[in-house]
Amino acid sequence: MRGKAGDGEPNPDSELRDELQSMEARVRKLRETRNSLREQGKAVAQKRDAVQEQYREHRTKLDLVKSELDAIHAERNAHKAKRDAINTQLKELFSQARGRRSERGEKKSATAEYSQLMTEINSLEDKFQTTSSSTKKEKETMERIKRMKRRAEELEPDVTKFEMVNVDLSNLDEAIATLKAESDDAHKLFVEALQRADEKWAEYKEGLDHRDFLKAEGDRHHQESVEHHQKADGVHEKITEMMVDVNKAREQLNLAIEERKSWMTDHNDSVKAEMKTGAESDEVADKLVKSLLSDGELMFGGLGKDDPSSKKKRGSPSSKKKNMRRLGPIRRR
Repeated sequence: MRGKAGDGEPNPDSELRDELQSMEARVRKLRETRNSLREQGKAVAQKRDAVQEQYREHRTKLDLVKSELDAIHAERNAHKAKRDAINTQLKELFSQARGRRSERGEKKSATAEYSQLMTEINSLEDKFQTTSSSTKKEKETMERIKRMKRRAEELEPDVTKFEMVNVDLSNLDEAIATLKAESDDAHKLFVEALQRADEKWAEYKEGLDHRDFLKAEGDRHHQESVEHHQKADGVHEKITEMMVDVNKAREQLNLAIEERKSWMTDHNDSVKAEMKTGAESDEVADKLVKSLLSDGELMFGGLGKDDPSSKKKRGSPSSKKKNMRRLGPIRRR
């Protein structure tokens, strides 16, 4: 609906004003959309921050569970290594007990050779102390014992590698029984540690799944927040582009209004100047004074000196004085 300038006349700026109002309405709507998108982005960002805080707390707890799991694995591996080493030691002793030797051309294992040497050394020492023999025979026995001890010392480092349990190798049956018991205990501890590791792994796996869920939720909220802000930025760019046209339209409307106001002001000033009386306008007063000085008379209301009414009034002295009283004092310039 177009505005009116007055007296039923259409406002010449109504079209431009309507267009400006329509543009401003679109800008306001876009600003509401932009602000709404930004608020949604902030709300989602708060959810993201809350989830990420939960993720950090959960990851700290998960690290503790992982440390416990690693400790159980280390214990399990230690029991397994001990069991395997004892079993290796047992195999060596079984071979020694059964009198097995390596294949032809190969040496016996260090444990078997060491066990045999220790058995022979003990037997010779007992025989040397309990029986009497010639000096030459005793000397030969002593030399043989020394050689066997030197060889045993050479084999001892290799034997120690396989000895998880210190046993008396001179009594193989007792040593085997001891090692079997130690192997069974190590295997039992290994199985228990394996079960505890499985239980702890189930707890850790559940924690890993929850950690992944929290991370995915945090990433999802973050992406959603970014999308809201990107949409808000896109709307803001449209607002910026539209405001260029809005400002141009405002400037055009203001210029048109100012131009019309200026025209109306000039017109009103002109009309007022033409309607001023001698008492209001110095210019009119000067004209009246000049007319009085030159003609000796003043004309009012369109009456001239040849007008009968004017002549009648001029002939009467009282009328002349009366007119002078109406004019009031006239200043000369």
